[in-house]
Amino acid sequence: MTARALMGLVRKPGIVTADKLHYRDTDLLKLQPRQWNEVRGAKIAMVLQDPRYALNPVRSIGKQIEESLVLHNALTRADRHERVLNSLAAVGLPESLYHSYPGQLSGGMGQRAMLAIALVNDPQLLIADEPTSALDARLRNQILDLIVEQTTRRNMGLLLISHDLPLVAERCDRVLVMYQGKLVDQGIAANLPLATHPYTRTLWACRPNASTYGQDLPVLDRSIDFTRSEHGAD
Repeated sequence: MTARALMGLVRKPGIVTADKLHYRDTDLLKLQPRQWNEVRGAKIAMVLQDPRYALNPVRSIGKQIEESLVLHNALTRADRHERVLNSLAAVGLPESLYHSYPGQLSGGMGQRAMLAIALVNDPQLLIADEPTSALDARLRNQILDLIVEQTTRRNMGLLLISHDLPLVAERCDRVLVMYQGKLVDQGIAANLPLATHPYTRTLWACRPNASTYGQDLPVLDRSIDFTRSEHGAD
């Protein structure tokens, strides 16, 4: 839901309660639908959680990548085709997948295809919403490495949304911690193990690992109003 709100995709009866949402010099909450179409997919792009539900099952991968180019660029058909093939190559997919359909791809390939769609217009910001939650550990690291590589190479901002705190601590520069839709903590991502905010501290402590085998993990004390806590990260 956070990612959808940032992309202007919250449908009724859902509402955005923020007063403003600034991206560079633009308050996104004041954009009209036509203005949003100029931002979404061109300046800000998003990779969703599960390609099985995010990709159109009746359109080929190549056509889905090309669709974004048609919406945001005045290119010839030949130029669009070349850009699509370049986008596939950038995420490690062969040209032959241009004519493939989502149902023919593995989970990892589907996630790469979604990344190819997001990157084809060279956006300024990439929002990755739980991009590896549907993948096993090996594929998770591959996709994360690919996302970091591509955003770094393109000098692109990356907003990673995740419940995996060790992943955030390892891969991110800064972290914002949200509870019930509100920001409750923020700081340097590498300092997550040292968090003092009770919500962040409990989230970090309740991670199962080899050392906690057979032990009860800590749980959140719901009597605490985490949104009013005065504790915070450095």
